[in-house]
Amino acid sequence: MKIKILLTALLCSVVGFAQSVNDYRAVIVPLRYDFIKTDNQYRLATLTKSNLLKGGFEAYYTNEQLPDGLTDRCQVLYIDVKKDNAFLVTKLFIELKDCYGQVVYTSEVGKSKEKEYEVAYKEALDNAFKSIYGLHYKYSGKSVVPSRTVVTQKNTAETLAAATVAPAAAAVKVAQANPVAATVSPDLKDPNLLYAQPTESGYQLIDKTPKVVMKLLKTSQPNVYIAIKDNVQGSLILKEDGQWYFESYQNDKLVSEKIVVKF
Repeated sequence: MKIKILLTALLCSVVGFAQSVNDYRAVIVPLRYDFIKTDNQYRLATLTKSNLLKGGFEAYYTNEQLPDGLTDRCQVLYIDVKKDNAFLVTKLFIELKDCYGQVVYTSEVGKSKEKEYEVAYKEALDNAFKSIYGLHYKYSGKSVVPSRTVVTQKNTAETLAAATVAPAAAAVKVAQANPVAATVSPDLKDPNLLYAQPTESGYQLIDKTPKVVMKLLKTSQPNVYIAIKDNVQGSLILKEDGQWYFESYQNDKLVSEKIVVKF
């Protein structure tokens, strides 16, 4: 009896995952994963997209032009391939995440005992995709309303190093004295609208191309990010009017630029 209950619960869990994945129209594929050194090394990006298409998904690389119907970045999933460290065995598993970086689905671990990297990664990735094929994905056409959760930011070498830059640090101190304002909902038809895509240390803001326009590093304040735009470092600050502003020093003068962003 206990076994039947357990199997029923497991089945419901799988169905629940499948239904939530079906609510997303497409999947965005990065050109590089954390465990490889160059774009599309070992053809992993190509193999990922190929497997997604085989599973019935629409799939686009991060540098591809998206179709007109895909204007809301929260209507797509973002795929990430993770590597488990193991002795004499290559282990890979797949995470499908929403636009806030929340994991919607995690695959089974794919394994390979091949010694050559390219062969081993391909076999392990193909095996990991077997559980995704088992979802029998079919787009439902439903609107996705993702929930955003606040995650405590850990100090990293990147954030600590960036925080030492004087202009950015000064802007952060000014912002800390102000209460957090409510964010104004951005106009999704604004041609300058940027979409926030989660990274390990914060976000990257991308346009509709999609092209990375700005990189954000989290600080201890939810309304302040250390920002890098066109090799200029400053701060992205949520002000009292509910709008985001990129502030930086240029020729010893403080420059403030309004940024329309959807987190």
